[in-house]
Amino acid sequence: MKNTVIRCSMVMLTITLLFSTSCKKYLDQVPNDRVTIEQVFQKKGPSEQYLANVYSYVDDLADPTNDNPWVGNADEVDVTWSKYTIYNLNIGNIGAANPLFDKWSYYYKGIRSATYFMNHIDGNAEILALNGKQLIDQYKAEARFLRAYFYFLLMRQYGPVILNGETELPADAAASDLQLPRSTYDDCVNYVSSELDKAAELLPRVPSNNGQASDIQYGRATVGIALAVKARVLLYAASPLYNGNTDYANFKGLDGKQLINQSFDKQKWKKAADAAKAVIDMGMYSLYKDPSNDPVKSYNGIFFQPWNSEQIFVRKANNLTGFDTNSMPRQAGGWDGIGVTQEQVDAYFMTDGRPIQESLLYSENGFTTVNGVQVYNMYMKREPRFYASVTYNNAMFQGGKMTAAAPISFYASGPNGKNGHPTDWTKTGYLVRKNVGTQTNNGSGGTGTQQNRPEILFRLGEVYLNYAEALNEYDPGNPDILKYLNLIRERAGIPQYGSVNLPVPPSQTDMRTRIWQERRVELAFESIRWFDIRRWKIAASVMGDMHGMDINKDDNTFYKRVVASTHIFRAPASYWFPISQFDMDRTRLAVQNPGW
Repeated sequence: MKNTVIRCSMVMLTITLLFSTSCKKYLDQVPNDRVTIEQVFQKKGPSEQYLANVYSYVDDLADPTNDNPWVGNADEVDVTWSKYTIYNLNIGNIGAANPLFDKWSYYYKGIRSATYFMNHIDGNAEILALNGKQLIDQYKAEARFLRAYFYFLLMRQYGPVILNGETELPADAAASDLQLPRSTYDDCVNYVSSELDKAAELLPRVPSNNGQASDIQYGRATVGIALAVKARVLLYAASPLYNGNTDYANFKGLDGKQLINQSFDKQKWKKAADAAKAVIDMGMYSLYKDPSNDPVKSYNGIFFQPWNSEQIFVRKANNLTGFDTNSMPRQAGGWDGIGVTQEQVDAYFMTDGRPIQESLLYSENGFTTVNGVQVYNMYMKREPRFYASVTYNNAMFQGGKMTAAAPISFYASGPNGKNGHPTDWTKTGYLVRKNVGTQTNNGSGGTGTQQNRPEILFRLGEVYLNYAEALNEYDPGNPDILKYLNLIRERAGIPQYGSVNLPVPPSQTDMRTRIWQERRVELAFESIRWFDIRRWKIAASVMGDMHGMDINKDDNTFYKRVVASTHIFRAPASYWFPISQFDMDRTRLAVQNPGW
């Protein structure tokens, strides 16, 4: 459904303009020039260009090497190359003087641009002459949404942040004007959720112009997008990291106020559940299912069927073709570098719907002949999402330079092994297959419609799992918990809880375990796991040594769990990123995150 997504094209703008750096460089100069800014906010086109610039701060998550740490620094993927920023993060080479993946100032620039737009668009004579106040109100709601979203992105990376209010600071503001304290995390949550509510009141349900939807309108924030962001904000706020976390009793502002609430509040889980249900109750979104009902095609289709009914918030302009190249085997023209960890492989269920630790179907002994090749029994009888998500040794693959399906070998001397290239080889003996466009690998010159697929930031499958998790914490035993958990499993093609030989989890604790397991599988490699393991406060137990198969071997001793890499986690520092020393020096009333 096209009405469920955010595309980069805006009214009177091209797709390139919305997320182009050239637009950003041009418009970032506008606040320094009073004559130019007055002209911008008297004309419809330039004002829309300014709003497009605000949208440009929405992150592209497709590069796990230098731009996006949320996949390669979790326990689901290891990025093979030591030359990239993600490697330094994994070995702990980060600090206030070396702030890797530093987005503090970046998001505040987006916040400032959104506020400036809101404060100056009201008097736009050309828009008022054409549309009256309605269009201006919609544009302001879009900017308000974006500002709230950027605050959320700051919060999930840095914890409590500085709330700047409604007056934008000049680009050349004095250092004294920047010296503001960090607000408590709860105050940040209340502000962001309130701003999202205000935006939702004026945003359309579908992108529209005077009530008439058209292709050029798809790209605007909608009610559903604002509510989906709010649901995630409140889910994180209700979680153990932020809800009564006494480990941070000494994390205080300069005024002595505790920045993380020390008292558990069960009502936060209710707010999170209600927010997720509000998205569901809109009735605008549905889980994507392939017409064939093939669960692998259904799971793939979430990502490869543009503007489908499950997609809520996506980024049209993105570098997913680069992700394709990084994730494809060398045999196909790829760079063989985004390796799935053994920990993630072990997380996938069996065809009976049970984890490998509980299923009688699971075996690590022997091989089965599939398509004429020997496949290790570890990979047999796994659930459909496993086959849609992971390329394992002797799995069949077709794409890029491989015009016909063939098995992929990660043995040391094989066509994709470590002996065949100085840097391009997976350290785990696996590669990511999920959301890899096999026909668009730009390392092999591939082209096709897959190249234009949107990058999903929010989708309904996550909202279902958010709702089930929050409801289980607030109202264990509520039938909706099982309903929405099972809807995910039904689409995945595995038995539902309560079916024959798969009992309903008998307690709140057991249900929590099943929901966490489902999130890990369903939302794998979607930049969600990093935040889950931190908000649940389990990161210290699941990070550290990451395992894979023994890629140094050329025989069946390859199939042995060995340490592939180490993803260092140091509590309390690793829960949030450090604020750079440069920004700390500018904002002298802000305190540094614990451990840095």
